[in-house]
Amino acid sequence: MSKVRPIIGTDGHPLPILPPERDARVWARLVRVMFYTPGFMGLLLIKTGEPASFGITVELLMLSSAAAIVGGLFIGTQSSKAGADPASQIGTWSGSLIIELLGVVPFLSAVPALFHELAHSALLHSRGLGAVDVALGASELLPAVAILPFMLYQLAGFGTLHFVVPKWLNGIINIAILCLIVASYVEYREGNYSLEKRFAAVLVSIMAVTVLFGVLKLRRMQAMYDADCPSKDPK
Repeated sequence: MSKVRPIIGTDGHPLPILPPERDARVWARLVRVMFYTPGFMGLLLIKTGEPASFGITVELLMLSSAAAIVGGLFIGTQSSKAGADPASQIGTWSGSLIIELLGVVPFLSAVPALFHELAHSALLHSRGLGAVDVALGASELLPAVAILPFMLYQLAGFGTLHFVVPKWLNGIINIAILCLIVASYVEYREGNYSLEKRFAAVLVSIMAVTVLFGVLKLRRMQAMYDADCPSKDPK
């Protein structure tokens, strides 16, 4: 049975609505997945793709991998025992926000272009006499479908961002994520790599600013909650 948090502080005002307690061990395992998977895919792309058409895919994959390490640092500081301060109490939430926005979002942005490169790699597909070049067509977009459940994750209240910004702003940020990923991929397919990089740069900038604001907001909310939360009755 879930524990119910107090919603009214000692001053009679509503307390900040914090994210639910999360299992730091699960997020620590996700850090390992998010570190190795983009890194492996980046190496695979470098080995098999055509460098002239990489666009910004490799950089996005490396950002995803590096963000996982930084997120792991935050998760490792999580503590609710004696001596815990507001910063250590939000370690898991801050780490999850970093992984969600600076790990998963760049990874999802890189996957469609990565799959296109692998699907047309001269090293992976035979070009010898009698070889048949099969056009994948719209099936190339299948890996991009992963963006849809991520949008559901964010907009349905599962994501950490849901607790940091108002619902309308959360919707705007996630619609912007979707639009920028689509725009970046379209420019990649058109060969406009400079525009692709600009769209990706805007996407990463928005995510970085949102993460910075989110971590500071979570810390402030935790401090307000600790200051105004009614004390528990001794058992």
